[in-house]
Amino acid sequence: MLTTPFPAGHRCRPRSPVMRRLSTAMLLAAVAPSLPLAAQRPDSLPLKTTRSVDFTTSEGTWISLDVSPDGQTIVFELLGDLYTMPLAGGEAKRITAGPAFDSQPRYSPDGKTIVFLSDRWGSENVWLCDADGSHPRALTKGDKNLYASPEWTPDGQYVVASKTSMPIGSVYEIWLYHRDGGSGVSLMKDDKGPAPGPPERGMQNNALGAAFGPDGRYLWYARHRGGFGYNLDLPEWELAIYDRQTGKVFPQTDLYGSAMRPVLSPDGKWLVYSTRHDAETGLRLRNLASGDERWLVYPAQRDDQESRFTRDLMPGSSFTPDSKALVVSYGGKIWRVEVPSGQPMPVPFTAKVHQDLGLLVRFETRVDTGDVVVKQIRDASPSPDGRRLVFSALDKLYLMDLPGGTPRRLTTDSVHEQVPAWSPDGQWVAYVTWTDQGGYVQKIRGDGRGKAQRLTPDPAFYDHPAWSPDGQRIVVIKGPRGPRISGQIGPGYELAWLPAAGGPTTRVTPIAGGGRPHFSRDPNRIYLYEANEGLVSMRYDGTDRRVHIKVTGFTPNLPDAQPFPAHEILIAPDSGRVLATASNYVYLVTLPLVGATPPAINVSDTSAAPFPVHRLTRIGGDFIGWASDGRTVHWSIGRSFFRYALALGDSLAKVKARADSIRADSLKQATKEKPDSVAKARVDSLAKLPAYEAERVDVTIRVPRDVPRGSVVLRGARIVSMKGDELIEKGDVLVTDNRIECVAATCAAPAGARVLDVVGKTIIPGLIDIHAHPWPTWGIHETEVWKYLANLAWGVTTTRDPQTSTTDVLTYADQVETGDLLGPRIYHTGPGVFGAYLEENWSSLDDVRNTLKRYSEFYHTNTIKQYMAGNRKQRQWVIMAAQELGLMPTIEGGLDFKMNQTVQLDGYPGSEHSFPIMPLYSDAVQLAAQSGITYTPTLLVSYGGPFSENYFYERYDIHDNAKIRRFIPHEEIDKRAERRPWFRENQYVFPRIAASAAAIVRAGGHVGMGCHGQLDGLGCHWELWAMVGGGMTPREALRAGTIDGAYGIGMDKDLGSLESGKLADLIVLDANPLEDIHNTEKIHYVMKNGRLYGGATLDEVWPRNKP
Repeated sequence: MLTTPFPAGHRCRPRSPVMRRLSTAMLLAAVAPSLPLAAQRPDSLPLKTTRSVDFTTSEGTWISLDVSPDGQTIVFELLGDLYTMPLAGGEAKRITAGPAFDSQPRYSPDGKTIVFLSDRWGSENVWLCDADGSHPRALTKGDKNLYASPEWTPDGQYVVASKTSMPIGSVYEIWLYHRDGGSGVSLMKDDKGPAPGPPERGMQNNALGAAFGPDGRYLWYARHRGGFGYNLDLPEWELAIYDRQTGKVFPQTDLYGSAMRPVLSPDGKWLVYSTRHDAETGLRLRNLASGDERWLVYPAQRDDQESRFTRDLMPGSSFTPDSKALVVSYGGKIWRVEVPSGQPMPVPFTAKVHQDLGLLVRFETRVDTGDVVVKQIRDASPSPDGRRLVFSALDKLYLMDLPGGTPRRLTTDSVHEQVPAWSPDGQWVAYVTWTDQGGYVQKIRGDGRGKAQRLTPDPAFYDHPAWSPDGQRIVVIKGPRGPRISGQIGPGYELAWLPAAGGPTTRVTPIAGGGRPHFSRDPNRIYLYEANEGLVSMRYDGTDRRVHIKVTGFTPNLPDAQPFPAHEILIAPDSGRVLATASNYVYLVTLPLVGATPPAINVSDTSAAPFPVHRLTRIGGDFIGWASDGRTVHWSIGRSFFRYALALGDSLAKVKARADSIRADSLKQATKEKPDSVAKARVDSLAKLPAYEAERVDVTIRVPRDVPRGSVVLRGARIVSMKGDELIEKGDVLVTDNRIECVAATCAAPAGARVLDVVGKTIIPGLIDIHAHPWPTWGIHETEVWKYLANLAWGVTTTRDPQTSTTDVLTYADQVETGDLLGPRIYHTGPGVFGAYLEENWSSLDDVRNTLKRYSEFYHTNTIKQYMAGNRKQRQWVIMAAQELGLMPTIEGGLDFKMNQTVQLDGYPGSEHSFPIMPLYSDAVQLAAQSGITYTPTLLVSYGGPFSENYFYERYDIHDNAKIRRFIPHEEIDKRAERRPWFRENQYVFPRIAASAAAIVRAGGHVGMGCHGQLDGLGCHWELWAMVGGGMTPREALRAGTIDGAYGIGMDKDLGSLESGKLADLIVLDANPLEDIHNTEKIHYVMKNGRLYGGATLDEVWPRNKP
């Protein structure tokens, strides 16, 4: 919503200092070819199409249309192209084509021009074309906006359109543009008067669906308070009139079901608008003279008021020029509805659809075998002499010699060991421990000799120990252990210190969160970063608190948005600079003394900062730190450690700056007509291309993978293998080690095999949740993750988390693979790729490549989540870079049906969350099926209506369920079960969404199961039940929860069905889910990776007897 060996690929090796100096000499040549790319105009979509979709349809989804002023022709949109046809109907003629998504056409009053929306320049703008589709030209320009519902003023001289910020702005203002050009003006900027919608969503009013009657002074539109929301109460929208002469706004409706999308007749007598009545949306007809109203059409198309309404709240419609009929689309068809009788007449049409699509960027990925290669080192810290590196991997401390030593365990203890810190003399390493009983601060000799020494007498939660410069004290974050033991974060943290020799802690000050304490060379001041204030310091008694600097990063493209605070700030030993992370990058920031008010430095544009700022990374970095002498800084990403020599970096940056200046001056002379572009290219090169790259050390730790040994036969069960329609009424499954060897009516048991009688039971593949968010606690890691246990206990044997928020999952997933944690297979995208939404506004394909290398080269995720990362061109850059780097992307659906369809055109292989428009008709169904995308509707958090999780909470008592109480903390149960919102049954939309998903499946498409972490484990069964509640058969739902999910993450060669050679993930049920889908919950056994567990307890049944 709005979390094998590594794949082959190029890996950069650390370059020697000599090679780096040689590279500097090549800068003049390197800059030149980059300038044309930086200077080129964004006037086309970059993605090359490789395949096509062709079909003929006589129905369409969300058709916005208009009738020509002469009453002869209809223009309408269908799947991103514009079509025309006679008013009487017939074969439609496509008048715009190509990869752009064109929509919402409206004729000019003289009928010669059409205004419409298009993203053909890479970002959505308002466009004009001749009535036959020729001579397209942009009316608006820019790359950071979204538009809706353009309309002409009656005199034909102006166009009005609703505009909001890209990519997720949902507060639209109506803007006025002259047809001959100009930047336009907002008409609604100051409309902050009372309107429907809760005040917590902001004071700015939304304005959509501008419409005119014959008098151009008065503009009708729909308005409401603030942006979108979930599980909404009605009303949400009202109709209003804007007086273009006085600027005043006059509300016109007050209806529980809202009022939306006004349409006025040319003669000024009639108003048609949409409103929700019970569970359906209909069209109301108002006599403007008398004010009397009646239903014109009921039901019609369901509105989009419970979504982000990116295509307005209802499709566009039009009166005929004589005002005697309304031409409108609903039910997938186009209708002529007589006014005022409401008599509908079909306007039949056929349209030949041809869409050119990008390559489907889907890769087959085999499940890893052999040793686990650890994917992440955490909190890596070099010794004061720079010769050794200590870090945490798999939540154990490791030590290695730099630069190329072999990692070795620093202790032999079995507890979790994290956040190591060297003593100033390099003799000791302090760290924190954690078990399911709490944790301690400990220290051990820096060479690993001797036993660890416990420094704190009482168990608690501890984090981020830091030695004082004199080595006499250790400062630490401390908090209560209780919340952490139950997998929570909780409040109650404090900054504390203890003697380095050990003893009770002394509070310094309460703190709001888990900042990281550290020191400069002043032994009497403790530094700590608090995001709301900045970098602060204080004395050991908490007094003399000072704020030194505030660093911020990316500013989202939203009204009144503030830049995001840095993730972390660390002061240099000499206090002259700080090291900061912001928007995933590492920055070196000058720290000036400027008086009582601390400096505020924004690093998103280093060239505009008031003091020197240097971005040190192109790809990103985590776990930053300073060397004790302040000469180098370091960071880690994945299993790689980086060390940056500041003096060398500074000197080479100066050389590079001089080279850039010389090159830019010469190019400026050669291209005087484009000096601004050249200057911008120079600034871009200085800001984004470091002259010096840090030394890189890849850390390789191999740990045996957990694989059971032996054979077991599950004998006599009904087998729903999900291999096509295969059903074995009574058969056997033979498993050897962690692979299936036989699925048949009879499987011979090998010598020594254990045979389990499962007669009368049903075996299905393990469930695959490809939109899971089983987020464990971050930072100090859990020793047992209840969310993992709950999922496995309910038969979820594989999860894919499409947005993990942090990189902690890299370690957690490895621990599941080694057997240190019990849980399903943990696959993930890593943190979302947010781009222009939350991180950075990419300006080139190279920018995106660098971002995605974080995932392909360092996180090794194989897949990414493109999270509304920018405009159409930027989203295409993501799919292009992903294809180059071997990454399989999925996308955040974002309650945006327009974007949902463009990603299908662009070759994205996955789409998360439901399409907010319902139902889908044959055009949208065919595109989804033929595009190859895997659609994961996550019905428990249905878009476009109340979340269906509430439906199940109303009907299923989780509070007193013994199995739930066993696996889920009681407080978590109370949060979900004790006080829930209530919705009347007909308000739920999941049956409608599931019906469209079923249509995609029956058209040959792919639908996956995603439970969104709403109720780990049981929630996936609710998701299956919801699919069947919308019209899927039990087998179709099971297919979504097994083999199609495996297909959706590229792992169907190993997972998703019961076949010889596949991994042994399965569920033994006490009843047949093909007869009643609710039987999926009746779990007798769960097998994951060949280990068999009791369904009620997760006690291991085979090959070990282990509670």
